[in-house]
Amino acid sequence: MNDTKVFVPPLRPQRGACARTAARTWAGGLALAVLAIAPLALRDPFYLHLAIMVCINTITVSGLSLLARAGQLSLCHGAFVGVGAYMAVLAVMGLGLPFPVGVLAAMATAGLTAWLLGAIMLRLTGVYFVLVTFAFGELVRLVLLEWADITGGANGIPDIVPARLFGVDLNEKYAFYGLALTAVAIVLMLLHALYRSPAGHAIDSVGENAKLAEASGISVRGTQLFAFTLASALAGLGGALTAHYQGFISPESFNMHLSVTLIIIMVVGGRKALLGPLIGALVMTPLPELFRGAVESQNIFYGVALILMLRFLPGGLASLAGRANKAGERP
Repeated sequence: MNDTKVFVPPLRPQRGACARTAARTWAGGLALAVLAIAPLALRDPFYLHLAIMVCINTITVSGLSLLARAGQLSLCHGAFVGVGAYMAVLAVMGLGLPFPVGVLAAMATAGLTAWLLGAIMLRLTGVYFVLVTFAFGELVRLVLLEWADITGGANGIPDIVPARLFGVDLNEKYAFYGLALTAVAIVLMLLHALYRSPAGHAIDSVGENAKLAEASGISVRGTQLFAFTLASALAGLGGALTAHYQGFISPESFNMHLSVTLIIIMVVGGRKALLGPLIGALVMTPLPELFRGAVESQNIFYGVALILMLRFLPGGLASLAGRANKAGERP
């Protein structure tokens, strides 16, 4: 009996997929380069301020994007930013802890609060989960208002000490910008590693089809709880940076308007794209300055932008690179 040899061609990655990945990589690299170089080249304190806020928003929205990949939407993300901000300030100014320890305390407190809350409310799904997060966000705001002995109540906490790292005061905008940009790079690299890991694949599976993921042996509640906890910890990091940069915090700084703004940034940039938060923050952060004299127009613009984005570009601006590449591949 003669042996029959069958030639099996080596597997090669699909050309389109590789090209789309390369396009997203180049787009992300370009966005990071603009964020890093433009403020330094312009040498304008106003643009430097915007760049710092872009960095902080990128970190905060990255957590919201992580939660979206797990199939959940939170209306209390701004509340976790507030938890992180107050915890960082109380740790540094109240307990005399170093700034890095205060940041870690902010992340741990926000993450632990989310873990305790998520263990209860992640039994809910869909609109019920969203409504509970809305209620929790309002509860946090009211607690911050009423706990005046510690939080300062409606007056907030003024004169927050500048961040200090390795013996260097970061009260200058250029120094703080370096810190914020470094934090963005670290967060994006860690999330990139997470999304490529088995845990990241589990998060994506749960977000795509929870029932199928559970049938495959993935713990849906456990995966969503992990995503909710980590997302809130990133919100706590954003809150800590916000407090030490702005030098003042109050309960009204972390109301429902902040949560909605963060969601809009996420949708505009791309709900499930790694660089979506960065792209969305680059586009949306400067807009309040353009509408400074017309708050009503700002809200109308946000609403119209959100509707148009969901209708015509549900993948956000981050998906434009892939669409352009697909169009270029057509004969």
